[in-house]
Amino acid sequence: MASKSIAVIGAGVTGVTTAYELAARGYAVTVYDRNRYPAMETSFANGGQLSASNAEVWNHLSTIRKGIGWMLRRDAPLSLSLAPSWHKYSWLAEFVGQIPNYRRHTTETARLAVAARARMREIGEREGIAFDREDRGILHFYATRAGLDHARHVSELLAQGGVERQELDADGIRRIEPALKGDFVGGFHTPGDSSGDIHLFTTGLAAACARMGVRFEMQTDVTGSRLSSRGVTLAFDTTPEPGRRLHHTADHAAIVVCAGVRSRALARGFGDRLNVYPVKGYSITVNLQDAASRAGAPHVSLLDDEAKIVTSRLGPDRFRVAGTAEFAGENRDIRDVRIAPLVAWVNRHFPQVCTRQSTPWAGLRPMMPSMMPRVGPGRREGVFYNTGHGHLGWTLACATSEAVASAVAARV
Repeated sequence: MASKSIAVIGAGVTGVTTAYELAARGYAVTVYDRNRYPAMETSFANGGQLSASNAEVWNHLSTIRKGIGWMLRRDAPLSLSLAPSWHKYSWLAEFVGQIPNYRRHTTETARLAVAARARMREIGEREGIAFDREDRGILHFYATRAGLDHARHVSELLAQGGVERQELDADGIRRIEPALKGDFVGGFHTPGDSSGDIHLFTTGLAAACARMGVRFEMQTDVTGSRLSSRGVTLAFDTTPEPGRRLHHTADHAAIVVCAGVRSRALARGFGDRLNVYPVKGYSITVNLQDAASRAGAPHVSLLDDEAKIVTSRLGPDRFRVAGTAEFAGENRDIRDVRIAPLVAWVNRHFPQVCTRQSTPWAGLRPMMPSMMPRVGPGRREGVFYNTGHGHLGWTLACATSEAVASAVAARV
């Protein structure tokens, strides 16, 4: 009997991990994506952290207070465009409404992240994917007592989700990462966390999927769907060459939406409300071209909670620095005012690193007001979702992909 056909919309990290889990269960999988290659949008150049230690959701009164204080700073970690937008302001209202769920959602996210990092290591080793993985843990550091006290509270919630952290004093921070310069009151080290290059992992896993028989229909834009006797019929346009656009349809037993910020529009067509907002983040990749820079850059992945900046060492000659959250709609422009603080942060904390060769990037995180991803079936038979992971898509993907594949197997 022929395998049932499942469509996955989106070839980022959630789409490719979903395709992998479905193929492993014996389904005939087709992945659709509008880009020419996998992992070309939000899965291209993020902060690189596989961070159960960063599972704290943002729905907290302290986030609101900080956000208000940052509104008049052009270089603040959070930037909110005041241009009128019903989607933005309704999303923010729902975000505030989720504050009572802060503790529960933080612990649930931590539990997911612990499961995901174990599954990612298993997949990476099984498929022989080289993605500059570093298993040195993640170091959070704090310059103020207030920040450290809040981190202690967060650690209690993370521990309930299975995350083990070690509190450090200033000397302990220097022992774990001697290259880090600055005055700190303390921090936390999470030895079970790791880091790596999301683009290398996703493209490597896409190649493994292709070996398993997964088809990738790239440069393909899904434009609609309808229920059919065979399950779900997708309509899509392909762009085989510049200036040429062809329309097609295809029947599948089910579909899984993993389309990042486009998931909201697709879900509407399937009769579901999926309030994903595109929260833009920025990164720079510093090319460590000389011996002093390579020696002066950190090897341990870092998180500066006050500045909301994360870092990852990607092999011997690359250093990734990422941060900021910008609420400005579906806008992928790279703004110098957002890049400059990342460069300045490197100059301040790692003065030996030459930042002359720094490649900027911006990506849109698909974020739900609850900060929890949407994983599982939709209202219509044969429609499933694995999307809305926000800033933790790389961290959670391997757990949510297992969950959605199990949901498909239970129904299709």
